[in-house]
Amino acid sequence: MKSKVDELQEIERLLGLCEVQSTRSGVPLPLGAHRRGDGVNFALFSRNASGVRLDLFEHEADAVPSRTIILDPERNKTGDIWHVWLANVPVGQLYGFRLTGPYAPAEGHRFNPNKLLIDPYAAALSPARDLTAALGYDPDSRELDLSFSETDDAGQVPKSAVVFDDFNWQGDQPLRRPWASTVIYELHVRGYTIHPSSRVRFPGTFRGLTEKIGHLKELGVTAVELMPVIETGQSTAVNYWGYDPINFFALRSAYAGASEKGGPLLELKEMVRLLHREGLEVILDVVFNHTREGNELGPTLCFRGVDNAVYYYLKDDKRYYRDYTGVGQTVNAAHPFVRDLVLDALRYWVIEAHVDGFRFDLASVLGRDAHGGLLADAPLLERIAEDPILRDTKLIAEAWDAAGAYQVGSFSQRRWSEWNGHFRDDVRRFWRGDLGMLGRFASRLAGSSDIYGASGKGPEASINFITCHDGFTLRDLVSYERKHNEPNGHGNRDGADDNQSANYGVEGETDDPVIVELRARQQRNLLLTLAVSRGVPMLLAGDELGRTQRGNNNPYCQDNETSWLDWSLLEQNAELFRFARDMLAFRRAHAVLRRDAFYSQRAAHWFAPGGGTPDWFDPGARALALLAEADDGPALLLTFNAGAESQHFVLPPLSPERSWHVAVDTGRRPFVWEQPAIVSGTSAYTVLARSSAILLALG
Repeated sequence: MKSKVDELQEIERLLGLCEVQSTRSGVPLPLGAHRRGDGVNFALFSRNASGVRLDLFEHEADAVPSRTIILDPERNKTGDIWHVWLANVPVGQLYGFRLTGPYAPAEGHRFNPNKLLIDPYAAALSPARDLTAALGYDPDSRELDLSFSETDDAGQVPKSAVVFDDFNWQGDQPLRRPWASTVIYELHVRGYTIHPSSRVRFPGTFRGLTEKIGHLKELGVTAVELMPVIETGQSTAVNYWGYDPINFFALRSAYAGASEKGGPLLELKEMVRLLHREGLEVILDVVFNHTREGNELGPTLCFRGVDNAVYYYLKDDKRYYRDYTGVGQTVNAAHPFVRDLVLDALRYWVIEAHVDGFRFDLASVLGRDAHGGLLADAPLLERIAEDPILRDTKLIAEAWDAAGAYQVGSFSQRRWSEWNGHFRDDVRRFWRGDLGMLGRFASRLAGSSDIYGASGKGPEASINFITCHDGFTLRDLVSYERKHNEPNGHGNRDGADDNQSANYGVEGETDDPVIVELRARQQRNLLLTLAVSRGVPMLLAGDELGRTQRGNNNPYCQDNETSWLDWSLLEQNAELFRFARDMLAFRRAHAVLRRDAFYSQRAAHWFAPGGGTPDWFDPGARALALLAEADDGPALLLTFNAGAESQHFVLPPLSPERSWHVAVDTGRRPFVWEQPAIVSGTSAYTVLARSSAILLALG
């Protein structure tokens, strides 16, 4: 007969066998937490860690794990990858890593096992509670980040969550719309529908956005470009824009209505599927140049604690970070593993979420070498362009960074399109009436061949925009001469000082009917220019409604009516909306405006108002016309007058069976003619001061 001691020993032996059977060594790929058989495989890269511990948690606020697995470097490590397989891991299982290794900031290492770390590949996160606990050092120490924090932060920081990516796409595929028929609409997921006037069931979310599909289709845009949707670990009031990712895979929980882990990913997929069904593409604004962890005084949340010396550019004194981004540190895109991480993230969003393209924030950072120099043929940019999974996706670069790089027109290879900052600046300055802008304005209208021609790119490389999230709205561009960023709390020192804007007599809002009418006309001029220029037009959400930020050109922290879209403006400014809608329809109707090639000499003829060749060197010239010949439609005469006086444009002669008809005139109602009106009894057309008009040669 067994004794009580023997029985207890047998129970312990059986429990040990169960533990062995539920835990295996695992495999090194893929990285992150992925279903494998009847369990989940966890894999984490760290070259310089000496030990890794995986903690599992029942609840997001738990400070103590329900289970801990210490990874054996002999059994649970392949090269630089630490891995383990666990049986019976449910969807939504919360977890985090703790890494041991040197805490030696001067050598670039900041390992601290007291800090629970986010999986760099985690597809979902629990909400953050208090990130001050995540500091890897003692903030009260005189040595600051050279000190070592013994505070355990598990109860305060975000925890990674296991997500199974099952989803019924119902046959959905990316739309692969050609650049020539693309119109981009940049929006903020929360700000687009969070205002009560939106009257949607799910305000401020991916689902809320789908409730506005009707508006998007009526306006005539073909792609929504979503400002960053990755989790930041901060409230939207602190970081409304979202340019501060905590990793590159986990969606911002505030953009979903579902509380369960993985809800944001499910709702994003539902949104993409619905938008695709209605012919709308989805482009993600992605941030791979820096992270939420900031400089040496920032929190240890993820990359810093996993392998600081690999993930970030460090100075010669490795305590400090190289800053090419303006936020204190820079992701080390020169490291081969980090390049793989970026590619893995891009492939993930294409494969798992069916997104159609990406806009890369401060993309020039991704082309710097290990010493910070700009590379002519940057390996990461080339790999993105040539990656077989990404071959059908749209690639858009913000072709500059905060360290002086400005690569508009010279960014990588042909696959890359670029935000054309020259288009924005030159068009703004022309319509403001600046001197010497005639030639530059003409180049922007024609697709910016002076910028892209030498590189072998065409107009499709030029993402044309007048406004974007960063700067004045369209209404504010014609209402303010100075920024008014005092509510941001930085003494009005943040944001750009040179906005190429004008207020036309009064700073800000006014009831003066003359100023109000001039501002409305200038908005129409800018929208018309955007619609008729070769290249890819991008419209900022709300500009078609006359949205104002009250002169704030940097509302990155304004999660309030400063940034939200007030949908009551749709009724108040119905005339502006109709003009924007009709101009995009006009662009669709006339293929000559959308060619993916620059104008040939035969197809484009430039005229001064008097009918002769424009004097490109006259700094005071503010009016010109473009005759665009079309093989598959009527010829177009585009006339522009940024001067303070009316201009009489001599009309080019036509064959007897054709005559000139007015289709659009920003200075005369109805602005856009449903049936173009014939110009009879004259050989000239008068374009009013600060106005533009389009005439068609019709038979």
